[in-house]
Amino acid sequence: MKQIQCKAYNVTEDIVGKITFNKHLLFQRSNYILVGEGITCAHKGFAATVTTAEQIKEVGNPICVIENAKEFNEGDVIVINKFGEIAFVYEISSKHNAIMATERCNHRCIMCPQPPILQEKDKTPFNLHLITLFDKGTREIGITGGEPTLIGDNLFLLIKQIQKHLPKTAISILSNGVKFADKEYAMKLAKCFHHDLQIDIPLFSDIAEEHNRIVGAKTFYKTVQGLYNLALFHQRIGLRIVVHKQTYKRLPQFADYIYHNFPFVSQVAFMQMETIGLAKENIAELWIDPYDYNEQLREAVLLLADRGMKPYIYNAQLCILPEDIRCYAQQSISNWKDIYLPECEGCTLRGQCAGFFASNREMHSQYIKKIEECMSCD
Repeated sequence: MKQIQCKAYNVTEDIVGKITFNKHLLFQRSNYILVGEGITCAHKGFAATVTTAEQIKEVGNPICVIENAKEFNEGDVIVINKFGEIAFVYEISSKHNAIMATERCNHRCIMCPQPPILQEKDKTPFNLHLITLFDKGTREIGITGGEPTLIGDNLFLLIKQIQKHLPKTAISILSNGVKFADKEYAMKLAKCFHHDLQIDIPLFSDIAEEHNRIVGAKTFYKTVQGLYNLALFHQRIGLRIVVHKQTYKRLPQFADYIYHNFPFVSQVAFMQMETIGLAKENIAELWIDPYDYNEQLREAVLLLADRGMKPYIYNAQLCILPEDIRCYAQQSISNWKDIYLPECEGCTLRGQCAGFFASNREMHSQYIKKIEECMSCD
């Protein structure tokens, strides 16, 4: 999530609130954080005040000083801590807002961008309140981790809270699928009766031992059983495949395996790797120039497409993809960590291209170049 630094005064514990620039707001002030230019003292009733004023009057209420307010938008939701860190936990202009259900995980994937922790305070009460602050027009909310199912039945409380406060909002749950091998748990998800929910589950090989080695646990068959249980209860499922040196060679065979064994999945996403966290630690064993696996990626994508399935390509740059699979690429990188390189200047496809993870600024394909003519696959 996007973070900025401030000078915090009278902040003794985490403060969460919805951004407003309206200092005359009358109702539910305690849910709002007032942001403004030149405010010299904290306004009463607001959860906190954020100002650009160089000199302020401390009167006991939380107030934070920032350099400028350009990062803030009416309707954003932020958390301010006592160290002066402001975290944007919801951005009204973003299509990639998500709830962090837990930072714990029962896998340790060798390319995980966010390594799991062992212990933490229960995030559910905070997340239940957070959902009430989101804009009613939010199109989709992700529930992610860590592994969200590790919070047990609290996962269903989050779904019910979204249904209550954001009845038109779609939900995407990113899970390794292991817990859904428990048929009762899969049934509880189905009994939430959400109108637009998808479970996205990573699978990394058609060979059990290979998948298990990559995720650091012997869970291939539990994940497979979880997929079948979710299908049994008519839940919408997406598969995710992170492509790197240890997965690219068998992409065509893997795609064929998916077609024959999981014909019920709604989509299959092939994902370019984000090079932070454990991926950075294991980069020598993982890195391959994305251009160099185009042959395998193209074969896998077209195999699924030709058979009526829905393949997608996430996090990839259009200039390095074969022309006939560019139409499967999605703008999938969250706004706050999405960048473009100098080589992208003047490219006619920039508005359609996913760009780069900020962490991949130095680790990217050597074949990046601007495209001067629009091309598409038919």
